[in-house]
Amino acid sequence: MTDSAEHTASPFQSSPETGDTTDFGFRNVPREQKKTMVREVFESVAGKYDIMNDVMSLGIHRVWKRIFVGMLSPRPNMKLLDLAGGTGDITFGWLRSGGGPALLTDINAAMLSVGRDRAIKAGLIGDIEVCVVDAEAIPLPDCSVDRVTIAFGLRNCTDKDAVLREARRVLKPGGRFFCLEFSRVEVAALSPVYDAWSFQVLPRMGQLIAKDSESYQYLAESIRMFPDQETLAQMMRDAGLERVQYRNLSGGIAAIHSGWRL
Repeated sequence: MTDSAEHTASPFQSSPETGDTTDFGFRNVPREQKKTMVREVFESVAGKYDIMNDVMSLGIHRVWKRIFVGMLSPRPNMKLLDLAGGTGDITFGWLRSGGGPALLTDINAAMLSVGRDRAIKAGLIGDIEVCVVDAEAIPLPDCSVDRVTIAFGLRNCTDKDAVLREARRVLKPGGRFFCLEFSRVEVAALSPVYDAWSFQVLPRMGQLIAKDSESYQYLAESIRMFPDQETLAQMMRDAGLERVQYRNLSGGIAAIHSGWRL
């Protein structure tokens, strides 16, 4: 399901943005409203979020996340900050792979509530601190964690550049940032099938399983509005991260980006 990326840029298409507006799917909305709108999306789907992840990715998200956790190189003496950690998959994978203490954070309390319940059930809660955190303004001191992760969350942030700057700020020298996110399909034959799945099937599944088609319509749109692989890599460099690289998964449907604080 994975392939190594040749770093070939693809055009990043988005609707016009001004300083006062930002994208919410294919719509431009006032910047100050996006966080509330995103919060409402995830409050609506929190209870069915994990089921829908399995259904809409045909289970492939589990493969992507295993690869992602493996790339973190977890060690007992390392501390993880998991941004937009939601229901906890990355944090749990980190701990089960031998990583040290973890901060499971999300701006959405409903998602974190599901994650906390899962951690208790799995017997992992003792190694996890669960906190409501806005990834654009992380309440941690400089140079305080060894790894920062964000999986399928960066595209929902209003100020993505601020998230990247904050991630670098809280990393210790020698620490590393990792982002797993939907990206730009680089296999032409996949594009029509992927588009049909995203815009025709997913909203119907969302209505059937989560009783919410609009949130999954937003999901499909937000993926298309997210920067392509090379654009995100340059944003990371601009935020001060170094030795930035990325790896495509499943033909570019998703990608893992990483960068160091040196």
